[in-house]
Amino acid sequence: MARKTASRMELRRQHEIAEQYEAIDKKTAGRKTTAKRKTSSRKRADKAPVRKLLMWAVYNGSLKEEGRYTYAERDKAEEKLEALRAKATKKLYFLQPIKVPLGDAAAAGVVLDDEDAVPPPKAARGDGESGGDLLYRLFIRERRSLRRF
Repeated sequence: MARKTASRMELRRQHEIAEQYEAIDKKTAGRKTTAKRKTSSRKRADKAPVRKLLMWAVYNGSLKEEGRYTYAERDKAEEKLEALRAKATKKLYFLQPIKVPLGDAAAAGVVLDDEDAVPPPKAARGDGESGGDLLYRLFIRERRSLRRF
């Protein structure tokens, strides 16, 4: 089947509409249009990575934590593990390394030993100089314990 040609009247109407659009475009061409600004998203500064402390945790079969030891105290953690296994032979106990944020190390039960004790900060002693904080002392303690091996 042949395609039906458009009537001359229809073509004329389309041509007139196109001329009207061109006239409108010429009028607005003299005007400056303000382009919309892109909304710039603010770049957030990356947060500093949280420093973590590797510790050994002794767990039972229901994933209840039985004890937590610093990385250098693995032998103590294994002794605790063997004691628990000897006490209850049918229960499951295991040792697993965990990473604790340094700020939570004090809450995790990390206690400074007498031999590794760091003297209190100078400001606390009344010398007038600023001293270290708990995180620094924990860091120094870990470094000392790692040097032993």
